[in-house]
Amino acid sequence: MKKFFKRILYLIMLMSALLMALLFVCAWNPEMTQRIAQILYPDRQAETEALTEKADASHGIQETEASATDSETTETEVPETESPGSMQSGLSEENPAVYIPPEKSELSVPQEVAGKSGYQEIQSNDNEIEETEAEELEHQLGVGETGDGLTFDPLYYPYYNMLDENGQRIYRQIYANAKVVNPSFAPVEPVTAQKLRDVISAVYNDHPELFWLDTSYACKHRGNGQCVEIDLQFNRTAKNLEGENAAFERAANEIISQAAGFPSDYDKECYVHDTLLRNIEYVKSAEMNQSAYSALVNGRTVCAGYARAFQYVMQQLGVPCYYCVGYAGEDHAWNIIKLEEEYYNVDLTWDDTGEGTYDYFNKTDRDYAETHMRQELSVYLPACNGEKYRSADNTTDENLRSIEDIGYSEAAVFTSLSDYYDSCYEQIMQRGAGNYTFTSVVQGKELYEELEQAYQSDTYKEEYLIEAMRGIGAKSCHLNLAVEDLQQDRYLLTHELELH
Repeated sequence: MKKFFKRILYLIMLMSALLMALLFVCAWNPEMTQRIAQILYPDRQAETEALTEKADASHGIQETEASATDSETTETEVPETESPGSMQSGLSEENPAVYIPPEKSELSVPQEVAGKSGYQEIQSNDNEIEETEAEELEHQLGVGETGDGLTFDPLYYPYYNMLDENGQRIYRQIYANAKVVNPSFAPVEPVTAQKLRDVISAVYNDHPELFWLDTSYACKHRGNGQCVEIDLQFNRTAKNLEGENAAFERAANEIISQAAGFPSDYDKECYVHDTLLRNIEYVKSAEMNQSAYSALVNGRTVCAGYARAFQYVMQQLGVPCYYCVGYAGEDHAWNIIKLEEEYYNVDLTWDDTGEGTYDYFNKTDRDYAETHMRQELSVYLPACNGEKYRSADNTTDENLRSIEDIGYSEAAVFTSLSDYYDSCYEQIMQRGAGNYTFTSVVQGKELYEELEQAYQSDTYKEEYLIEAMRGIGAKSCHLNLAVEDLQQDRYLLTHELELH
């Protein structure tokens, strides 16, 4: 028996020695460990390699996939607060294109524009319903128009492209149903009541042409927040949409047709800016004052109407222009416009003081930091850092355009009144009756002051206008003259004529 136990003891000692030797070899040569694992666990090794290959293939999109998973989770669990985590903004603090909002407490409103706001946030009327009612609605209510096949260019519709795929599909459905004035429908795929507000805001902000769409809507949802029924609300123009839309297009096209004749996007922008300021009166109690219709057709609106009218007209001219909402002493709306490769802030409402100003025209975010702060989805719009067309408070030569910028040569600049009058006469004789614009450039402050006096005293009529009207057989004339300071003491005169 003793011999037996001795043999067992020797065997244990031998195995321990072998194990110690093996551990020493593995520590000295780590590849030996992998070879031993392949021999002992061939199936597990193959699984590991497959997982490694999958991880390598998905490298760089893991964050996007995680965001999508989080989005699906919020659809069922509905956290207390949903931030735009479902938005695909792609912005980071290291990115110079990111908008960085100022401190709200540091904003101040100049006295001359105090109270000129009036923007109203999108208002949702959320109604939680019992499960039995929800199931009945699911069986009874259709999705209406799905909007499948619609596409929205991110250059002109930035809010659509802030949404994830789920949000974009609901956006297309809401847009399509709004177009045909269908007020009630079931969501085409699951969406929470909280996320729905972002989607409806995106539709509203991207589409000023939907002037009949109101800023309030209703949503019936389950206890977990899942929306069962979407109810859009429309203003009175929806009752006679064909006629009202014709009036809207007619008013807009009067501006668009004139602006289209200008040589650059900046010139078009200036013309539209000035024309809207002439045509619109700020009235806080104006009907449908959140719509472009109130500005273009009624001529009475608040900041939202100014901004949506400017957005619509500029986009029709092929110039990207966005509706931006935020805070400026009160809830407020203005625009962001893209000229060439740069972005600028434009606030027509605040420019509509006295005879009209350029105090809040083509400004950077730095310029606006003391007065304006973006909020809601507008924080994801491009940062405004443009300099080429920036309207500075002190207009030195470096802030002004040159004649080359506007497509003029030195030979085309007028240095005398008689040459200028002769040119105006020839322009009218060539174009004849109708509505159109033409431009001239004059040199020197003294000549400009003479011209200013001629137009104020109406003596210009005798110099060229009356004779030109006789020559083309026109009976009536309406003339607007806009002036832009240029470099080297030159002035661009834009003549807007209606000759009939």
